[in-house]
Amino acid sequence: MAVWNLGSINVDNVYRVPHFAAPGETLSALEFARGLGGKGANMSVAIARAAARVSHIGVVGGDGAWCVERLMEYGVDTRHISRLADDKTGHANICVSDDGENQIVIYPGTNRMINEAMLGAALTQASPGDTLVLQNETNAQVDAARMARDLGLKVAYAAAPFEAISVSNMLEFADLLVLNEVEAQQLTTALGRQLSDLDVHHIVVTLGSEGSRWYDVPKGTETHIPAIPVTPVDTTGAGDTFTGYLVAGLDRGMPMMQSLTLATQAAALMVTRHGTADVIPDLKDIEDARLA
Repeated sequence: MAVWNLGSINVDNVYRVPHFAAPGETLSALEFARGLGGKGANMSVAIARAAARVSHIGVVGGDGAWCVERLMEYGVDTRHISRLADDKTGHANICVSDDGENQIVIYPGTNRMINEAMLGAALTQASPGDTLVLQNETNAQVDAARMARDLGLKVAYAAAPFEAISVSNMLEFADLLVLNEVEAQQLTTALGRQLSDLDVHHIVVTLGSEGSRWYDVPKGTETHIPAIPVTPVDTTGAGDTFTGYLVAGLDRGMPMMQSLTLATQAAALMVTRHGTADVIPDLKDIEDARLA
């Protein structure tokens, strides 16, 4: 099988800071780094490093050729990434504090310039049983999800950054919904319904240091997957790594619990590293780390 990822591609500007700046405060960064990022690019790299085939659907500007090259180096099929020479690639300014927490401001750029022709050119190459994964840093999620379902693909949706209307519009298409604890609360408040009442087969709520919770909605079961204790230095990209590994495991035919365990190991290793897409662990890293 294969995974098709309609996903953002960002240039990540990462600043290590002693603490987050208060309103009106000017703060000097301790370190600066630039790298590949965006929730979509992060997920594509994670999927590739989890040994699944992944094709990325996205757009970069005239300044984004190096992002495409980096994705290709990491094993991502980049043939369906369009280039708009007169526009700017999306970017994110990320502050990481000494306790590993992050604060992020995103400029969408070309991530919001996806059109139906781009989607069709990619998804008509997919096979029934493949998976489409999406998140909220691009446009055209509903169009892509509808097209994917019509073509017999499964749809995995990460509800981040959270937008109540966007998530509501996607629920009828999603086979797998992944969101964090705050997003889950926002969704249930917006809909006036509990997660277990939604018409989605599988829902996974990430809980940070508490692990994750899996709802098998048709069976009416709820399973807690404990986190692996580590000392975090940077939580940026951990959720994307988790989702990418989860989707890759399922695409490779692994049972849900085995996929969740693998995703938990990958996310635990990810938070011990500084950076985003460029430092996402591969399967050998996880095996060598002997996380349990």
